[in-house]
Amino acid sequence: MRSFPYPLAGSPDLRSPARYLLWLGARQKATLAAGIALGSVWMASQAVMPFVLGRAIDDGVIGQDSRALLAWTLALLGLMVVQAASDTATHRAGVSSWMQAAFSSVRLVGHKISRTGDALPTALSTGEVVSTAASDAFRLGEVYEVLTRLAGAAAAWVVVTVLIWQTSPVLGVVVLIGVPVSCALLLFVVRPMQARQREQREAAGKMTAVGADTVAGLRVLRGIGGEHIFVDRYRTKSTATRDSGIRVARSLADLEASQVFIAGTFSVVFTWVGASLVLEGAIAPGELVALYGFSIFLVTPIRAAADSVARFIRAHVGARKIIAVLEVDANVSESATPVPAPRAGSVLVDERSGVVVEPGLLTAVVSREPADSTEVLTRLGRFDDGPGAPTVRWGSADLRRVPLADIRARIVVSEAAPQLFSGPLRRQLDPHGRHDDAAVLAALEAASALDILDGLEGGLAHEVTERGRGFSGGQRQRLVLARAYLTEAETLVLVEPTSAVDAHTEQRIAARLAGVRARDGLTTVIVTASPLMLRTMDRVVFLEDGRISAQGSHRDLMADSSAYRDVVIRSE
Repeated sequence: MRSFPYPLAGSPDLRSPARYLLWLGARQKATLAAGIALGSVWMASQAVMPFVLGRAIDDGVIGQDSRALLAWTLALLGLMVVQAASDTATHRAGVSSWMQAAFSSVRLVGHKISRTGDALPTALSTGEVVSTAASDAFRLGEVYEVLTRLAGAAAAWVVVTVLIWQTSPVLGVVVLIGVPVSCALLLFVVRPMQARQREQREAAGKMTAVGADTVAGLRVLRGIGGEHIFVDRYRTKSTATRDSGIRVARSLADLEASQVFIAGTFSVVFTWVGASLVLEGAIAPGELVALYGFSIFLVTPIRAAADSVARFIRAHVGARKIIAVLEVDANVSESATPVPAPRAGSVLVDERSGVVVEPGLLTAVVSREPADSTEVLTRLGRFDDGPGAPTVRWGSADLRRVPLADIRARIVVSEAAPQLFSGPLRRQLDPHGRHDDAAVLAALEAASALDILDGLEGGLAHEVTERGRGFSGGQRQRLVLARAYLTEAETLVLVEPTSAVDAHTEQRIAARLAGVRARDGLTTVIVTASPLMLRTMDRVVFLEDGRISAQGSHRDLMADSSAYRDVVIRSE
C-alpha cells in the first residue's frame, strides 16, 4: 500500500502558476520520469506497428517468404505485449503523479487554513477556500497524468517521422512539419477557453460561498422565515455558474471539433501524397499499407496535444487559485529576535488600553463599544502582529517576541463563537487526552453542562456531528466552556461565555467559576457586560474609546460611574 502524498521538503514556489506547477513536479521527479519513459515506450510501440505490418506484407506475402512472414508476425505480437504492459504501467505512473500533486496541494491548503487564523477568512470567502481544496487541486493534478501521454506522443512523432523518411523524404517532411503546425492551429481555439474557464471558476467559488453561508445559518434563517431570500441568492449564483459552464462547454466542443477537423485534414493530405507516390511507382504496396497506418496513428499526437493544452489551462487556473490561498500571511509570526517566556504568575499589561491582568484574579473587561474589548483580547492573546500594533508586556517581555508555542500553551482565548468538530465528545472536550473521566465530568459540572451529558445515549463517547449541530447554541457554549476549563491555562480569556444561556444557568456558572480557576491560583479574564458574571469578579475594568476610564469592583462602579451603569443596565 502506497502512502499519498509523499513528504514535502521546502516551501512552495508561489511566484507564478507555472513555477508552482514546476515545483510540484520537482517533488516527484522519479515518478514523472518513469511515467514519461513508459509513455514513450507505449506510444513508440504503437508507432512501429504499421511499419512492421508493411514489412510483413512486402517481405512475407508479396515476397512469398514464410520465414520472414513468421518473423514479422512474431515481432507484431511482441509489440502488442510491450504495448499492453507499458500502457498499464504508464497509466499507473500517471495517476500516481496526479494524486501526488493533488494531495500535496490539498495538504498545503489544509496547513495554511490551520495556521493563518482569522487572516484567511478575511482575505477569501469560505466557499473560495473549499472550492480550491475540493476542485482546483485535483484539476491541477491532471496535468501530470496527461504529461506522460504528451511525452509519449512526442516520442511517437519522432519515431514515425524517421520511419516515414526512410520510405519517402517528401512524406517525412510532411509529417515533420505538418503535425506541429496542426497542433499550433488548435491554439486559436484554446485561447478563448482559458478566459471562460477562469470566469466559470470564479462563479463556482461565489456559488459555494453562498451555499456555505446558507447552510451555516439555516437554523436562524428558518427561525425568522428568511431562508427563501438566501435560496434566491443561491439560485442566482447557481444560474450564473451554469451559464459560465455552458460557455466553457462550447469552447470544449469547439476544441473537439477543431482537432477532429485538423487531424482529419492532415490524414487526408498525408494519404493523398502517399497514394500519389504509389501510382508513380516510388513505394511498394506494403509501404502504402504502412503509410496508411501511420496516417491513422498520427491523429493521436494531435489529439494528445489538444487534450494537454486544455488540461494545462485548467491546471493554470487551479494553480492561480491555490497560490491565492497560500499567499495569505498569518496575522502573527515568530519573532526574528525571540525572548524567553516569563516565569509563571507574571502580569499582562496592554499598553494601549491600560488594562493590567493581575495573576490569580478574576478580571472582567467591559466597554461601551464591544469592538474595544475585542481588540484588547486580540492583543492579550497575540492574534495580530500587524504594523503599528501596540505593545503588550508579559512580565518584562514584549509579548510579540515570546515564542508562539509558549503563548498558546499558557494564554488561551475562548472566543464568542467557538467551534466543535465531529468526533467523540470526550475528544472534543479534552483533545490532548490529558484528563481522566472524573476531571472531564468536574469541568462539565463547573460549566453547568452535566445535563447535556445525561441526554446523550453514549455519554462521553457520543459522536458529535459536524460543527456540533446536534446541540443548541447554549449547549455548545457550555461544552466549549468546559473545554476551556480543561486546558488549565495559566491565563484564560473568555469572551461572552454565557451569552446564549438562561439566567439560572448563568448564575450557576458564575458561582462555580472562582472555584474552578481562582482556587488553583489561575488567572481569568472575561469579556462580558452581564451583571450576574460581573458581581463575582475580583476586579472590573471599564473601557471608553479603547482606554480605561474606571476600574474597581462591580458594586463600586455601579455606584460611581454612570457610563458603566448605562452599559450594564442596557445589557441586563
